[in-house]
Amino acid sequence: MDPNTEAALHALLTGLPVASLGTLHDGAPYVSMAPVIPAPDGSGFLIHVSRLAQHTRDLLAEIRVSLMLMVPPEEGQDPLALPRVTVQGEAEEIPRDSDRHETAAVAYLARFPQAEMTLGLGDFSFFLIRPTAGRLVLGFGRALSLDAAQIASSLSSLR
Repeated sequence: MDPNTEAALHALLTGLPVASLGTLHDGAPYVSMAPVIPAPDGSGFLIHVSRLAQHTRDLLAEIRVSLMLMVPPEEGQDPLALPRVTVQGEAEEIPRDSDRHETAAVAYLARFPQAEMTLGLGDFSFFLIRPTAGRLVLGFGRALSLDAAQIASSLSSLR
């Protein structure tokens, strides 16, 4: 991957605070919104979601998941030209009483300090989404498929 493409991928994977979250609900696609951060160790993405939300129940039933991170459109911009990345992965709930939970909470609060309240609620859980594949689109006619190693490489440049 050329350096400009790598830089754009890194910016998309690490710089956007909100993702479209795709889960499977009774075998059908279900898309919602979730705040997201890259995992501090570069292993994937962290989301903090409530068991009251349908997407959380879906994650508990089926680990296959998808995230889409997209640059917000500028006025007059062609929507097909928006830089975006879709990441397919597998979700793993992080146990509340683990060191990984504490590490996730510290990183999550650094990006979303307003989430301090939800961290204390018993129905919220962290999930790690480990990428398995992806698709990077940098504008009309500029797209490439990604494997897990390429995504991991871009995320590991965080450390």
